Amino acid sequence: MAFKVTASVLAFGVAATPLYAQETTETTTSVASDSAESSGDSAIIVTGSRIKQDPTKSALPLQVVTSQELQREGINSPEQLISYLSTNGNGSDNLAANSDVTSGAQRGTNGLSAANLRGQGASSTLVLLNGRRVAAHGLTGSAVDVNQIPFAAIERVEVLKDGASAIYGTDAIGGVINFITKTNYQGLTLNGFTDFTERGDGNIYRLSATAGYGDLEEQGFNIMGAVSYSWNKILRGSKRDFVNTNQPERGLSADTRGTPIATIFSIGANGIFAPNGSLLAGTAVPNGGVNTLDLPGGAGCDSVEGGMAYDELLWGAPTARYACAWDTGRAAVLQQPLQTLTYYGRATVKLGDHQAYAEITGSDAESRKIFSHNQYSGNTAALPLYYPLNNVTQSTYNGIFNQLVAAFPNDAALRANYGKPIAYRWRCIACGEREYITDTNTLRAALGLEGPIATNWDYRVGGSFARSRVTSTLGSGYHYRGVFPNAAYAAASGVTKPDPNDPTKRIPVVAGDIDPRAPIAPGATAPGIVGLLNSGILNPFSVTQTPEAMAALKAISAEGVMLYSGQYKVTQFDGSVSGTLFALPGGDAKLAAGIDYRRESYTFDGSSAGIVGAPDIFNVAFDNVNALEGLHRTVKAAYAEILLPVFDRLDVTLAGRVDDYTGFGTTWNPKVAVQFRPTDWLMFRGSYSTGFRVPNFNQIFNGTTESPITGASLGDPLLCPNGVVTTSVPGCVSIASQNINAETLNGGKLDVGPEKSKQYSVGVVVKPSRHFTASVDFWSINVDDVIGAPTSGDVLRYSQFFADRIIRNQAGVIDQLDLRTGNLGSRRTQGIELVLRGGFDVGNGALTAGIDGTYLVKKKERFVDEAPWRDLVGIFTYTGDLGLRWKHNAFVTWSNDDISVSFSQIFRKGYENNRLIAGALTRPDYNEKVKDYVIYNLSTAFKVTDRYQMTLGVRNLFDTDPPFAITYDSNTGAGSSWEPRVADPRGRSFTVGVEAKF
Repeated sequence: MAFKVTASVLAFGVAATPLYAQETTETTTSVASDSAESSGDSAIIVTGSRIKQDPTKSALPLQVVTSQELQREGINSPEQLISYLSTNGNGSDNLAANSDVTSGAQRGTNGLSAANLRGQGASSTLVLLNGRRVAAHGLTGSAVDVNQIPFAAIERVEVLKDGASAIYGTDAIGGVINFITKTNYQGLTLNGFTDFTERGDGNIYRLSATAGYGDLEEQGFNIMGAVSYSWNKILRGSKRDFVNTNQPERGLSADTRGTPIATIFSIGANGIFAPNGSLLAGTAVPNGGVNTLDLPGGAGCDSVEGGMAYDELLWGAPTARYACAWDTGRAAVLQQPLQTLTYYGRATVKLGDHQAYAEITGSDAESRKIFSHNQYSGNTAALPLYYPLNNVTQSTYNGIFNQLVAAFPNDAALRANYGKPIAYRWRCIACGEREYITDTNTLRAALGLEGPIATNWDYRVGGSFARSRVTSTLGSGYHYRGVFPNAAYAAASGVTKPDPNDPTKRIPVVAGDIDPRAPIAPGATAPGIVGLLNSGILNPFSVTQTPEAMAALKAISAEGVMLYSGQYKVTQFDGSVSGTLFALPGGDAKLAAGIDYRRESYTFDGSSAGIVGAPDIFNVAFDNVNALEGLHRTVKAAYAEILLPVFDRLDVTLAGRVDDYTGFGTTWNPKVAVQFRPTDWLMFRGSYSTGFRVPNFNQIFNGTTESPITGASLGDPLLCPNGVVTTSVPGCVSIASQNINAETLNGGKLDVGPEKSKQYSVGVVVKPSRHFTASVDFWSINVDDVIGAPTSGDVLRYSQFFADRIIRNQAGVIDQLDLRTGNLGSRRTQGIELVLRGGFDVGNGALTAGIDGTYLVKKKERFVDEAPWRDLVGIFTYTGDLGLRWKHNAFVTWSNDDISVSFSQIFRKGYENNRLIAGALTRPDYNEKVKDYVIYNLSTAFKVTDRYQMTLGVRNLFDTDPPFAITYDSNTGAGSSWEPRVADPRGRSFTVGVEAKF
């Protein structure tokens, strides 16, 4: 395949690709058609319009990326394509960003990669395949998993950077991404690709084949198919030095005392395992936790991999001065293991002047979400953990006791407690990392017919069915608890126990009682992990375990148990006509009108292992409370679009769509677009439209999930300024220390309504010569009744507006924070998108250069109309989109018909760092600004023969690490010292691609 001098060039590399932002006003590439191909002239249907028109004269800011560019530059998946579009936001929409512990709206995103145009959120970007919708992810029921797209069959990708609800309906607020497949393909093409890192981990591979037979024009038919298999190898956080939560001088440290060598605590008595209490109960030993590694003469917290001294000053916990912490971030996976099979088939036949087609596509993907090992925090009921003194434990027990006595020689109560079991908190390394294994299976079938109905009039009719079915199961790291964790489990179990007052009778069990339905490990006398730990067979004060202990762990493992599953289905029928109306001074007025019918259905299945009456598996978010079955809604819509060439150089396009949604009534959304060409080389364009997005089923119908508040940074706003723990403020302590039973409430609400948008854009396109093009577009999106869920920090920081979401007990102490979904105020976003291209002849080829950039002018939110606006440009947020002020992809390329050499830069502007806790600001090396992220790529593509082509490249040429950024969240234990929404963790890598055509 020859490389045209005028072809747009991307920077080589799987992830960091400066995509050539081909505006439809400048493109000279022959754009392959979708199922609405033109009938012999230059007019085609492009994304964002239903009218056939010359794409070089469209008023729409449309970016076109061809399959040749994707292949030559090593873009290996839709996720990689989308992640580095400069117009795409920086949300938790990729597999790296959602690979750790998640909460709230992010739960159930296992294996999901989504698009997020203009930072409006994954649910506000519409993803199409050949102009029609695909099914949303089966677990979330909202965003589309882009990795289900049959990438091997893609001819081009059209990215509409404009609102499009007037054409497509809901979700098209941020924009539209339309993946368009090949339609008249002949021959056989085989592709192989690999991207391997310099360190030898996290490698990526892909094999694909595309075959087709028959020529539509000569034989009247075409049959084609494509299949692709890709797999991403695991990349662990422990393999990258920049992942390091132990940087206290910079204001970053882990708030966990669950460590591989257990931290000792003082807890009260348990009638089964510790009737007389624990070793430290009633002593003067500091009650914030004691780790023998941190005692005088101990080996030191850092003697264990990932270990660190607990930063009691940063977290405002002076009684924890002898505790250790552990770096949970290094246990998380930076690149999830992922295997994906996609397939696509299409048959097209000409019936005179008409054309009919049938297509089928599907995917099967397995991802493995792997994150930190379970932490077991002993208490007197739900998790009664006590290390006993017996024949198995005597040596370890005595060693711990002697260390404590040596450290606290004057504590008579400690000496008197000898023999009482040791209560503790422990990070169970031997249990294995927690793992969710998610299988995603998608299927889509479509039929269509199109052709002329009269002079200058065409029709299109078609239908499609799509579904996404996702199942997540437990991998390693989870074990049966062995006791009833709460009263609800106990009451629903049907299990009874002897009445201590009357041995002839039996009474119901209560919270904390033994659960006889859980498996018993060999050697233990009580069931589950509680029974095993209280036997002393598994040693929480050692990083090594005996073979007997490992066998016992396996016997109580919950590996293979279903976590949850979900299925989303979309059935769609549509029909439209388009043609010429009448003549105007600038040309013929054209009209397109059509109807849509769509039925969406959603099912979310809980797990039989997660029902209240089943034996509990410790720390598993089954979400059975969110089980939904038989939910569906229908959408009936009609739309019209008219193109008015008022004068020779002035076109006006008017469009409008009415949608009737089950449960939401009717909504009308208009759009007007104008383009004016005072000269052949200058064009002004602009548009105004309204849009809407309805809440997904989960946001309405999910039940309420309760989760404990554990973070040391969350404080009562009546005691702590802005709800943030500040050690210098008297009485300001964490909510968790005030009330160990405090919880957050997550879930849906029946009264959630749709969000509505108003948006406009104005731009200018300059093309003084065929070697130079430039475009600048200013856009503004105003969204009201924003659908979302506040974070704990939001509720506490703006407590005056969330008074109804802070629930207190009779003593005035916070009991619950209501974080359920609602319509939360407004969002205002503005930006400028820049595209520059230029070049000239050099030697026997051409030198071209370009830049695609996005400047974020405004990004602000408020929760209610009375609240002040929050400026979010360049400011860290734990969730949602991270608003970077400036992003660009720049490149320079030399090419001729046989070879292309590219050098590129990927730039992401820095932003205000996270203030983990107020004490972080006083640390000497705390940096208020996260540095810019800048990497460079080098590539070459060349013909070996007429049938063979090869690409070679180096990605992240200078092996640049992600900049230091505080992303750790003390409430969940997730995050670390880098930002996966911005940077790529793999480091320098080398890419090789081979194509053979037959």
